[in-house]
Parts: sequence; C-alpha cells; structure tokens
Amino acid sequence: MELFKTDILIGRRLELFSQPSCDEWGYEKPQTDTFAVLYPKEFNAQKEYPLYVVFHSAGHDVYSCLECIKTKGNHDIYHVPDDMFGLFLDCRANTDGTADWWWGGIDAQGRGSDDRRGVETRPVEKRCIATIEWTMDMYPINRQRVYGVGNSMGGSGVLGIALPRGDIFAAIKANVPAGVRHAADRCCLDTEAPDGFAIPDPPIVVDYSSQVDDWSNGHEVLYNGMRDKKYPIMGFWGTFGHANNHENIAKYNDLIHAFDVFAVEKNCAYPVFTNATTDDVIPWPDNRDCGTSGQVNGFFRWNVIKDADDGLDIELRLMNADEWTTRVQLPMESVADVTLRRLQSFAPCCKVKYSFGDVAGEAELEDGVITVKGLKITQTPTVLSLRK
Repeated sequence: MELFKTDILIGRRLELFSQPSCDEWGYEKPQTDTFAVLYPKEFNAQKEYPLYVVFHSAGHDVYSCLECIKTKGNHDIYHVPDDMFGLFLDCRANTDGTADWWWGGIDAQGRGSDDRRGVETRPVEKRCIATIEWTMDMYPINRQRVYGVGNSMGGSGVLGIALPRGDIFAAIKANVPAGVRHAADRCCLDTEAPDGFAIPDPPIVVDYSSQVDDWSNGHEVLYNGMRDKKYPIMGFWGTFGHANNHENIAKYNDLIHAFDVFAVEKNCAYPVFTNATTDDVIPWPDNRDCGTSGQVNGFFRWNVIKDADDGLDIELRLMNADEWTTRVQLPMESVADVTLRRLQSFAPCCKVKYSFGDVAGEAELEDGVITVKGLKITQTPTVLSLRK
C-alpha cells in the first residue's frame, strides 16, 4: 500500500493510495489500483467515525467521483457526510474487458461471463473487501457504522458486494442500481443455495430506482427475493429515470430519504417487515408504464429497547408528519409480518411467546429466525416483546 498523494478537498484532508494485487485475490495477472480516503470535516484523532464506502458508476472512477463532490447535486450519493470518513473504491483501472468491470457481477442487460454467476466472489470483490478491512484497521473507524453506497453500476456493485457481508456493513443505499443480478447471485435470492451456504444477517437496504429506466430491468428479483428470504429492504420508485440528483428525484418521490439509513448500527437488532398492507404494488416487470411513484416498507420505524438473554423488546410504529414533510398521505395503520434479525443477546429457542399491545401468542423458529405474523402497526409506538 503506497500513499502517493495528500490534498485538501472541500476543506477536508484527502489521501490517495495505490496498491498492487495480492495473490489471494485471484487475479490472472498482477494489477494495481487506486483508492482514496477522505477525512471527516472536523477530524479529532481521539474519536471514532463512521465509514462511507463509495462504489462509482460505469462513467466514473476514483478521480471523477472526487470531482463530483465539489458540486451539490452532482451524483449526490457520492457526497460523504461531514462527520464520516469516506472510502472511494475503483473499478475502472483494471477492466481490460473482464477483470474488474461491473464490480465482478452481471449487469442489468444480462451481460457478463458465466463465472460471474453463483456465490463465488471475483477478484475485484475480494480486493474491495480487503481494502475496506485495511481502512478500518488504519483509521479510527466505528466498525458498527460502515455503510455502502453506489450509483448505477456502483449501485449494482454495492448490492452485490455488501449485501452478503452483513458482518461488515450496517446498511446500504443504492441509487438507481444498474441491475440486481449480482446481488441475487451472491445471496441466492432466486436460486437454490449450495449445500452449507449461508450469509450473515444482511445490511438494511434502501433502494431507489425508476420503472422508466431500462437499467432497472429485473428489479422484481430484488424485491421478491428480499421478501421471500425475509431480508430488510425499503424500496422506492418513480418516473425520475436514471437520475442522481436528490432534489430532482424528490420531485417524483419525496419519501426516499425520510429514513436515516446512516443511523443504523450493525450491533443492533432490527425488524424485517414483509407483506405489509401499506406496500404499493411494484411496477416490475409488467407495469413499467404505470407512471406512478411508490414504496415498499417505507413508512416503518423502530427502536430497540431491550436485547438480553431473557428477552427482546422492540418498539414498532409508522412515521408521522412531524418527522418528515411529504406530499404523500401517511397511513395511520399497516398490518405486516415482522421478522427479527441481528439479535445480539436474545437467542430464541424453537418457540417464543410474544405480546404486542393487547395481542399475545406464540411464534416458532423457522430458518433460524422468528416471525410474528399479522401485527397491526400504527403511528403510536407499541412494544413487541419476545420471551423464551
């Protein structure tokens, strides 16, 4: 690893590194790539900071990503919050048609060699994870708050690389990802998993895509797979096309940024909501010309009160008008199935007792998780309690 340049960018220290490939990454021939680390705006060496990992689009590389963050509205997802470290990864230098392109996965048009399919990671994926781990070792990073973000090809890449790595990432935010095949392959969202295959409880995903964007082809695989696996997703769509400007996107769907995904911590339990009565019907694959905006799971909020050996208490509610200004009529209630993941201390056995307001019952462990079905969730916070 070589630090070859330091600079000041938008009032923040910037360090640029080059690194040769390691044998264990599996490249057919030696590679060298560049990555950049951007410091928090007011850096204090005595503190730990979240890490914001940026996956660039097909039209960008490390350097052009850094140029984007000079101007508000220019690929807003690249802009690292002031109180975080930013890590800018590269997928451009070593493409040569095969090596790193599309972050090792298949694109939305189905292009890519067969060896990019399945659960085995490619060299570029191994390199990205190794670079993230090196950054966490070398800088004062809060390991419970590592976030992956990406635009277009980078949205596809962050889903494919970060979704199977819930041991590293707390959450993901994907802006108009150009395909979900990469993530579907690595997580077996729509394929049979090999014997013994498993991934950690995945990061919480916020995905926003447009049904009029051809790069969103196949998005039903992500939505259906996450629902069937009971994985966490908040999905949003509208006719904003292949856009990357937050203000322009908000004209079509102003709920996209209502949930603070960058407050999620990896060492905290979370609920997965499925089959909610407030979910809109996704436009993929057969209703792409609907012309309307929509969401899945976009109204739910929660707060973990207790996660201990003897039980779990988690407060569930719907968002209200006091916390976000929106043109949408916010629902007063939603009936949904609730699955609990990333439990830290509570280890459910084959069956648990639960209570939720004046409702009580039993739920069984299935595929390693507990799901409580048919809870009526309102804007009034109500505690879901689980006991062995």
